[in-house]
Amino acid sequence: MLPEMAQVWQETLGWQPDAIQQRQFQCLYELTLEANRHLNLTRITTPMEFWEKHLWDSLRGVASVLQSVTSPQSAIDIGTGAGFPGLPVAIARPDWRITLLDSTRKKIAFIDSLIPELELENVSTLVGRVEEIGQRSQHRQTYDLALLRAIAPASVCAEYALPLLKQGGLAILYRGQWTDQETQALQTVVKKLGGEISSVEEFTTPISNSQRTCLYLRKVAITPAEFPRAVGLPTQNPL
Repeated sequence: MLPEMAQVWQETLGWQPDAIQQRQFQCLYELTLEANRHLNLTRITTPMEFWEKHLWDSLRGVASVLQSVTSPQSAIDIGTGAGFPGLPVAIARPDWRITLLDSTRKKIAFIDSLIPELELENVSTLVGRVEEIGQRSQHRQTYDLALLRAIAPASVCAEYALPLLKQGGLAILYRGQWTDQETQALQTVVKKLGGEISSVEEFTTPISNSQRTCLYLRKVAITPAEFPRAVGLPTQNPL
């Protein structure tokens, strides 16, 4: 059984799940463990570790938006894997529209099976490579938020995310440790893509005291049409 951790939620995020959301988190945990036996979705399986590294960590990245934005948002979780951070965000904010994108069909099929079990009506899924999705008119410059949880180097994540955002939209990059030198190097790349580094937040997780960093990239201008580049190029030849 997952711990409730109501006080920690409140103290660290200024938010805590209600009874329905707590049941959804529990259901997500149980179904992920069940599928993990044949899909190899996650190495994080104990209740406390799952709570901290999948639920709390997912929502800590969007904490400032959870607290400050009252209007519905459209968000895309790029490289969602087993559904993190997108599914916890969808549970926390049922008024937001969340698109979960992954190139692995089996993982998206798993998420598709979860959605009715979790009774989520605000989630859609997409199978594909983000380099191709970012060039499609129905997705380009469409989203308020783009979430990327340590799927590639930061410059690659910026190239994936910024083309998908509306002007004024926010890309949130979930990282581990981070340095000022890395921030300086990233600034030039982000500017080329029509963005700016809005803020860099460092924090520690509440149970294991692990170091985390979230980078917040604001879309301030139109991303040039050539970005994202063709499949594989962003990782083979980062900006």
